[in-house]
Amino acid sequence: MQFIEALKLRSKLFLLFILITMGLLAIGVMGALNINAMKKNIDALYFGTLIPVTELNEIIQLYRGDLTTVIYKTKNSEISQSQAISKIDNSLMKISQHWKSYESHFKKDNELEYVEYTALEIQMTHNYFMKILKAGMAGEDLRKISTASLEKNTAHINAIIQKLVNYEVEIAKYERKMFLQKYDQLFNEVLTILIFVVLGVLFISFYVFKSIQNDHTKLEIATSKLKRANKKLENVSYTDALTSLHNRRYFNVVYDRELKRAKRTHSYITFMMLDVDFFKQFNDTYGHIEGDSALRSVASVLQDTLKRPGDFVFRLGGEEFGVLLTNTDPQNSSALAQTICDAIKAKQIEHKTSKVNDFLTISIGLVCCIADDALNEELFISRADAMLYKAKEEGRDRYVLGTDISDAKTKVAEESSQNTTEEEKLQENTSISNEIATTAFLKKLDKFSA
Repeated sequence: MQFIEALKLRSKLFLLFILITMGLLAIGVMGALNINAMKKNIDALYFGTLIPVTELNEIIQLYRGDLTTVIYKTKNSEISQSQAISKIDNSLMKISQHWKSYESHFKKDNELEYVEYTALEIQMTHNYFMKILKAGMAGEDLRKISTASLEKNTAHINAIIQKLVNYEVEIAKYERKMFLQKYDQLFNEVLTILIFVVLGVLFISFYVFKSIQNDHTKLEIATSKLKRANKKLENVSYTDALTSLHNRRYFNVVYDRELKRAKRTHSYITFMMLDVDFFKQFNDTYGHIEGDSALRSVASVLQDTLKRPGDFVFRLGGEEFGVLLTNTDPQNSSALAQTICDAIKAKQIEHKTSKVNDFLTISIGLVCCIADDALNEELFISRADAMLYKAKEEGRDRYVLGTDISDAKTKVAEESSQNTTEEEKLQENTSISNEIATTAFLKKLDKFSA
């Protein structure tokens, strides 16, 4: 059975076909052998009993009918002597032929003795009629034949042959009885063999089918595992490893899908761009491990706050997060943004180097509008980015809502953001230059004092 388990599915099906074919062949061979055996029994019954009895009856008829009748007709001058001689010769020849044919059939040992005895009696009777035949051929008058002697010889041989006929009939009855017994036995044997063959084929077929079913089950399990592995792989490819939020790659997929859906239904769509305030200073002060923990806390707040099926939260990179809301109007979007800001502060994650609060805070750029065919996907995100910079300009730890997503205003916001950035860089460079000049001046002063 381990051999069957080791076979492949195609090999198992082929093995099943071979087993069924062999079972059918076995049934056919058994049936043919037993039918042949039945044929032999029928042949033995027919050719061994029926034909011999017929031949013996023919001999009796020739003695009792032809020979006796011819002689009586001759005595009564109904036929001529020459006709009588011809018929006697012909009848004796037929008797000899029938007896030889009878003797040629198979005889059992217990039959041979009585057959030999009957053969001697037939020969004696044959000699008696041969004397009559020779006398007639010699010209003697056949009408002088003794009727008593004729009846005596004819009755004697008929009685002997009749006993042989009766014996053959008894043998026939016995053979028929044995044949019926043999038939019943063969029938039971064939039935038993068929039952065993069918049960054997069914058992092996069941085992093969069971093995095939196991293979199919294993294949389904393997397929299910593969699907789960693919799903996990897909989730990994769309999931941020640090926060377990959706990553930028999945954001591109969802953003495009939800924006097209909102355009079709002309419904509200909201996008928030979130940035942790002074996160670089947080990392420099508390280390990257604490920084990662802070990002996970922010992600946890976002997940706990945004639980609807149409709320999607992403980590876009570094300390930057994104939130996409569907079917949410500006008022509810603003409420959610404020809730997020408050929940972040409520975590009370210490941030001493923050210029806004003693605890970690977050700034949010928020855009919300009814989507239509005129809505530009890139400008929508750019507008949220502009609102984020505006929130930082206004002091951070807040959100700023933008609902007008026109090209001109977006460009103005971008230019304003760009100018603000350049001013910050200029101020920073000026500050650095002043610090360098001050340091050089102090060194000179120390040297002069010395």
